[in-house]
Amino acid sequence: MRLRFNEVKATQAASRLLELRGGRMSYMKLIKLLYLIDRKSLISHGRTITTDRHVSMPKGPVVSQILDLTTAEAPPSGPTFWRQHISPPENFEVCLLCNPGDDELSRAEEAIIEDVFNEHGAKSRWELVEFTHNLPEWQDPNGGSVPIAYRDILKAAGKTEAEIAAVEDEIESLAAAMALVSPRQAASPPLRPATPPQVY
Repeated sequence: MRLRFNEVKATQAASRLLELRGGRMSYMKLIKLLYLIDRKSLISHGRTITTDRHVSMPKGPVVSQILDLTTAEAPPSGPTFWRQHISPPENFEVCLLCNPGDDELSRAEEAIIEDVFNEHGAKSRWELVEFTHNLPEWQDPNGGSVPIAYRDILKAAGKTEAEIAAVEDEIESLAAAMALVSPRQAASPPLRPATPPQVY
């Protein structure tokens, strides 16, 4: 069982990266940075920040629902929360339209976002493609997509089978609890310290 996707939290995480970059960024670069913050968070804290699904695609790992939110047309019912705050791509870039707040993010999560940006924010989108191609959990999908499980990332980081099983059990318990409440209430609790898509 996976955590329910929290679009508000994902939007706030992406917006923080855009703020750090001056409000505009290649959407490919944004997708890569969001994957890297999820990866770092999962390894260090046992769960992700964006709550998105991860897949291997030709240009590297992807946060799949965020990619769809970024590239899809707005639904007839009106713009998504994401699209209210982050523009559709223009010349392969997106920009921050307005600040969605940060109430879904803890200080620990904001620190992870800033750490990843400080380490990788100066890289170009193509440098990030090359970097993520070298991550052990990525596999060439031969033009399609291949799911990346939590255990794939944890195993690549050198976690033991017991550590991986403990993380999986905790995430499954959290996902089950979140499934019992409303979507807004089901927002993934913030981290605390010490504790078919298009070809892309």
